[in-house]
Amino acid sequence: MNELRPIQIILLGFFITIFAGSILLTLPIAAKSGQATSYIDALFTATTSVCVTGLVVETTMTHWSLFGQVVILLLVQIGGLGVVTITTGMFYVLGRRITLGNRMLIQESLGLNTLTGLVPLVKKIILGTAIVEGAGAVLYATQFIPEFGVGYGIWAAVFNSISAFCNAGMDIVKEDSFRSYVTNPVINFTTMALIVLGGLGFIVWKDLWQSMKKLIKEKIPVKRIVQQLKFQTKIVLSISTFLILFGTVLIFLFEYHNPATMGNLSLPGKVMASLFQAVTTRTAGFETVAQGALTDASSLVSMFLMIIGGSPAGTAGGVKTVTFAILIFCVISAAKQEESISLFKRRVPGNLLSKALAIIVINLMVLMTSVLLLLVFDHGNFMESCYECVSALGTVGLTKGLTPNLTIAGKVIIIITMYLGRVGPISMAIGFSQKNRKKQVMYPEQESLEAVLQEH
Repeated sequence: MNELRPIQIILLGFFITIFAGSILLTLPIAAKSGQATSYIDALFTATTSVCVTGLVVETTMTHWSLFGQVVILLLVQIGGLGVVTITTGMFYVLGRRITLGNRMLIQESLGLNTLTGLVPLVKKIILGTAIVEGAGAVLYATQFIPEFGVGYGIWAAVFNSISAFCNAGMDIVKEDSFRSYVTNPVINFTTMALIVLGGLGFIVWKDLWQSMKKLIKEKIPVKRIVQQLKFQTKIVLSISTFLILFGTVLIFLFEYHNPATMGNLSLPGKVMASLFQAVTTRTAGFETVAQGALTDASSLVSMFLMIIGGSPAGTAGGVKTVTFAILIFCVISAAKQEESISLFKRRVPGNLLSKALAIIVINLMVLMTSVLLLLVFDHGNFMESCYECVSALGTVGLTKGLTPNLTIAGKVIIIITMYLGRVGPISMAIGFSQKNRKKQVMYPEQESLEAVLQEH
């Protein structure tokens, strides 16, 4: 283990967690029928739980027993916060010493560039998560207890709160997700709040919390507080707001007259359903309208949002908002013929641009490969297969009805896609590549390359 790099340990940690979960879910006690679930279905469920995706081959509410649901919930929580964060928290509770190796793992898992203050940060992440999930459970309970009774109502509230915050998209209230609650503002806005908070990222949390304390205690003007926000926080908040509004408006327009989705709803109901669809595609996976009934235009918008996903160091998947922002401003800078990329009056380093391009290209390659294989082995139509693979890679969990009908080969393809989507294809590539060595020779730049690119 000492020879493994931090990224390799993280990859292995997710793999071991999935394997352990799949074994537990094959036990007869995990199913309501009392019969063992096939290993491929148990593996699929464990993977979708740890990868906080939400695609299910067996309905969580009807197939799994209380034991099975508890296992799934634990896997979701571990997957959402990250294996390293959970392990570090356990070490702290048990009084174990946090070694330098542990700190390097935390740094790698959260994408930080410093080793200082990591343990207090993990403590705050776990505490903040508990508070937010607890608040969500209380709000859910106001709706579920009257409907399901005290016992199951509380359990459903806790399960769905954790699932929503971790952007897992799995629920135990209805077989059709939240379609029955399409006009329920408490369910809708509680779910959306949990999704957004989980998807912002813990680093953004920390920055916003510190800014709020300055605002309250030091009476610093709001304008100055905004100016003092970290670079990542500004990008995350700006891009997240834009994408949610962008998605809401387009989905509202495309589904306004669609009787199979929101055509029969009131105007406020249509707005809320459109907003929910825009938010849930940010890798959450709950649905208040049937995904299979969406127009092709709305499906395309939804896939676009799914690919981008949430923000770094959070519970959401996707290529991340920061990556998207860097690429967009790279295009703008190229169009203006500017030599450097700048965001919020800050110059973006060249290595970040290279990494952003690598993330996009590798994710697109994985996506095209998974879609191609799914079309070959499952013989689904193109839109359904695309939607399924985008959802799996972005760890979203929305489907047009293809998931329950997948063949064994199709399930394996989606399992691999979900795993790659959670750990990141580029992380996988780095994890299994040799350590980089600095090149001793610097090659001259191709001066004519700029002229070639301008022709296109």
